[in-house]
Amino acid sequence: MLTAQQALDHLLSHAKPVSETETLAMQAALGRVLAESVNSLVDVPPLDNTSMDGYAVRTADTHTPGQTLTIAQRIPAGSMGTQLEPGTAARIFTGAPVPPGADAVVMQEDCSTPEGASDQVQVNIAPTSGQWIRRRGEDLTAGKTALTAGAYLRPQELGVAASAGLTHLTVKRKVRVAAFFTGDELSLPGEPLKPGGIYNSNRDTLLACIKSLGCDATDFGIVPDSLEATRETLRKASKDHDLIITSGGVSVGEEDHIKPAVSAEGRLDLWQIAIKPGKPLAFGAVRKSDSSKSNAVEAKTEAETWFIGLPGNPVSSFVTFLLFVRPFILKLQGRDAGLPQSYPMRADFDWLKADRRNEFLRVKINAQGGLDLFSNQSSGVLTSASWGDGLVDCPPGQAVNSGDMVKYIPFSALLS
Repeated sequence: MLTAQQALDHLLSHAKPVSETETLAMQAALGRVLAESVNSLVDVPPLDNTSMDGYAVRTADTHTPGQTLTIAQRIPAGSMGTQLEPGTAARIFTGAPVPPGADAVVMQEDCSTPEGASDQVQVNIAPTSGQWIRRRGEDLTAGKTALTAGAYLRPQELGVAASAGLTHLTVKRKVRVAAFFTGDELSLPGEPLKPGGIYNSNRDTLLACIKSLGCDATDFGIVPDSLEATRETLRKASKDHDLIITSGGVSVGEEDHIKPAVSAEGRLDLWQIAIKPGKPLAFGAVRKSDSSKSNAVEAKTEAETWFIGLPGNPVSSFVTFLLFVRPFILKLQGRDAGLPQSYPMRADFDWLKADRRNEFLRVKINAQGGLDLFSNQSSGVLTSASWGDGLVDCPPGQAVNSGDMVKYIPFSALLS
């Protein structure tokens, strides 16, 4: 069996970022990947300005505490002051440009008004040069890179772009992912259950996972357990998508048609991976049903749609998506791939049944700052993932005793 890292490395070695781009207005670019680095159009800030409400002064006039200065001007944000003369101060408000001649700002809490002298201020500290002054260009410099290609555009990146004077950003197009689900025993919620049947939880779980990564998701529904139906759905799904994901049908039973269907429509590797929950994972590619590219190189790279087949058990499907499909999609998007950072945390549980596989245990952070274990770690118990905050990455052959430090990966990092 492959290790989880071997399987992930193999997947990522094949994924190539999508090449098509589009230019969007700022708010429409949220959650997208920047295709081209952008430079600032302005210095940020454009002028030296104050970060506090207070008084702009000359340190030469305030070298000892208690100096009294005449208030010669008032500078709100959006206004320009005049030359600050010796022995004077400027009343100034956060964001306002520091007037010429001033080299420090004293916040108003460190000043007082002498009795009966409303046009004067007493400076009760000795400020240092540059105090509470934000220098021109200290954040961004005109003509210099504000955001680098490949940046994932969160709210803070959009704020940086806006401060740089930009209105539009060129981003990678969304990755298009198709999903379908196999199993004659499956019904959709709202339908009557078949004899011996179950509701399809994987559909909603996986489609939500795909959408949470900012992809366009197409649901091809539940496909009958037949080779022809599976092949037909693969042909349809391959047409306009970058990736096809399935759940179920990747074992070796007589009713598991994914392997022969993908092999007939493209190519397939079927692996046993040394993880729990999980184990069977299929990876390959399906020929696009319409490959009419005139450019031979372009046709070669776009003539296939990637395929990943996940196991059918709900927790196995969910965990293998997080461990393998998510990094693959991130790389297609042009983002940093791989698993997110794990954190050392204290296990407040015993897990003494060390397995030869790499186990991913569903856990929750408790009030004492440790991790509690869900009581039932079966691959069919999806409530363990709903109850939990994340996973413990437990290496092969390693038991856990209460008090041990373990590797914790939060779901919040695995679903973004």
